[in-house]
Amino acid sequence: MKINKNSKWNNLFLTIVFLVLYIPIFYLIFYSFNAGGTMNEFTGFTWEHYQAVFEDTRLIGIVLNTLLVALLSALIATIIGTFGAIYIYYSKKHRTRQTLLSLNNILMVSPDVIIGASLLILFTIVGFSLGFASVLLSHIAFSIPIVVLMVLPKLHEMKDSMINAAQDLGANSWQVISRILLPSITPGILSGFFMAFTYSLDDFAVTFFVTGNGFSTLAVEIYSRARRGVSLEINALSALMFLFTLLLVLGNYFIQTYNQKRRDQKIKAIGYEQGEVLNG
Repeated sequence: MKINKNSKWNNLFLTIVFLVLYIPIFYLIFYSFNAGGTMNEFTGFTWEHYQAVFEDTRLIGIVLNTLLVALLSALIATIIGTFGAIYIYYSKKHRTRQTLLSLNNILMVSPDVIIGASLLILFTIVGFSLGFASVLLSHIAFSIPIVVLMVLPKLHEMKDSMINAAQDLGANSWQVISRILLPSITPGILSGFFMAFTYSLDDFAVTFFVTGNGFSTLAVEIYSRARRGVSLEINALSALMFLFTLLLVLGNYFIQTYNQKRRDQKIKAIGYEQGEVLNG
């Protein structure tokens, strides 16, 4: 009975939280179809703001830059973060493992403004010019801790006996990594990649510090245009980015579900084969 009451309050709390989070987004998307040109009153339905977005060649270039940075940073951060998580997991000294985890977590909870300012100081000291490369390096830097946190739980779920068995059967280090270790933690790697990709797509604070003249990302561009006044073209652009992010999340969900079904089928098949052997 207590559980039911708690569930009702939990559901009510979650409903309120989701309403607070999503109502502003849907309000923004709703007025992206307003023919009136302002967000004061909805006067009619139109696609003209979306048409203006696709006719703006400079904006399309910024969108492509944003996608390129997000894709490259997520890919590189996934590779580094995955091997970093493996190194942390197999660290023999408990103190070393805890220190590395703490350093990783500090980067996760550090304010973006601090990370952006520190990276700007670093690039200035070493004489690194601001632009595409500085933004890419910054996004890789703040995406690696995300990937580490996504991969580590899968390493803890993995059965070490499989690796021990493979080594006993004569598998070398590369065969163990490529055929047992990486396939076992693939769901975590994919989750880390998608998280890093979406985090890079909507990052504003860090990018604002390290982007230079002549290069911009979508978050910085939207901020710059919003400062000049509210334009429904921004609403249309934000709606498109929300839809794109939603498709990414759904894609990640279906990939994870598909992988889980495959693992369940394999486990079921192994259990069936073992049952047949035992029965005779």
